[in-house]
Amino acid sequence: MASSANYPTLVAVFLLVAFAATRAQEQRTRVGFYSTSCPRAESIVTATVKKYLKSDPTVAPGLLRMHFHDCFVQGCDGSVLISGAGTERTAPPNRSVKGFEVIDDAKAQLEAACPGVVSCADILALAARDSVVLTKGITWDTPTGRRDGRVSLASDTASLPSFRDSVDVQKQKFAAKGLNTKDLVALVGGHTIGTAACQAFSYRLYNFTAAGGADPTIDATFLPQLRALCPADGDGTRRVALDTGSGSRFDAAFFTNLRKGRRVLESDQRLWTDASTRSYVQRFDTESLRFDTEFAKSMVKMRNIGVKTGKQGEIRKVCSAVN
Repeated sequence: MASSANYPTLVAVFLLVAFAATRAQEQRTRVGFYSTSCPRAESIVTATVKKYLKSDPTVAPGLLRMHFHDCFVQGCDGSVLISGAGTERTAPPNRSVKGFEVIDDAKAQLEAACPGVVSCADILALAARDSVVLTKGITWDTPTGRRDGRVSLASDTASLPSFRDSVDVQKQKFAAKGLNTKDLVALVGGHTIGTAACQAFSYRLYNFTAAGGADPTIDATFLPQLRALCPADGDGTRRVALDTGSGSRFDAAFFTNLRKGRRVLESDQRLWTDASTRSYVQRFDTESLRFDTEFAKSMVKMRNIGVKTGKQGEIRKVCSAVN
C-alpha cells in the first residue's frame, strides 16, 4: 500500500496518464467519428456525389484525383481546396482537376445541418470513396476526424508524381509518404477511371525516338487509335480515356491494358517495363492479388498522411478559404 507521502506523486502520475490517453483519443481518426455530432454527415456527402455524377460522370475520377493530390501535399488536410493566388489549386497539376463544386455543395449542406462540425478534409475523403463505389468499385470503412489545414502553396506540389516520372522517381515520392511499391501500383490503378489531355502524352506518339518513331512500348494496334484521337497538330486539350474500353468503370482492366502496352500515360506504362513493379501488375491482372481489396487498403493507408486532429488546424466554414 502506498504511503501518504507518495500519494500526491501517484495522483499526479495517474492524472498525467489519463490526460495523455484522452489526448490520444482526441487526436485519433476513427470510423463513425460524426455518428453523434453530425449523424447524416456521410449520407449527405454520398447523396451530393451521386447527384453530380448523374449529370457528369467525369466528376468521379476528378474527386479521386483531388483527394490523392491533397494527401501528397501538406497531408490529407483539404489544402488543395483553398482558392486564391499561389495556392495548390493554381498549380499546373491541379488546374484540370474537377469536382470542387461537389465539395463546396456538400459543405454548404453540412454547415446548415451541423455548423462547424465536419471538416472539408473529411468531406473530400468520403467523396473520393463514394466516387469509387459509384463507378462499380469496392467500398471500405473510412476513418474520419481530420481537421483542415491553413497552408496551401503551389510550390509544394513538386512532391506530386508526374506523368513523365520514372518508376524509381515514383517509388521515391511514394516512399516519402510512407507508401511502398505495392501501394504505388495499387493507387496508380485508380487510373482505371478518368481521362488525360492529349498534351499529357502526345509526345509519345510522334518523334519519341531518335529515328522519329513513337514510344516502342505502345502496342502497335493501339498507336493508330491514339494518333487519330490526338493528331500531331490537333487540340492538346482534347481528353482521352485513361483505360481503353473501361474508362468509366472501376475495375482491374487497367492492368490488362498495361500488360498489353495500351496505357496512355508513360508513367503508367513504365509499371510494366520495370521489374520491381511488373510482378504486382501481373498479380493484379491475374487476380492472384485482388486489386480492389489492395486499393482499399492503400487508400486507408494514404489517408493517414499528415492528418491533423485534435487542436491542430481548424474546421473551415467554407472549403475554399481559411477561417
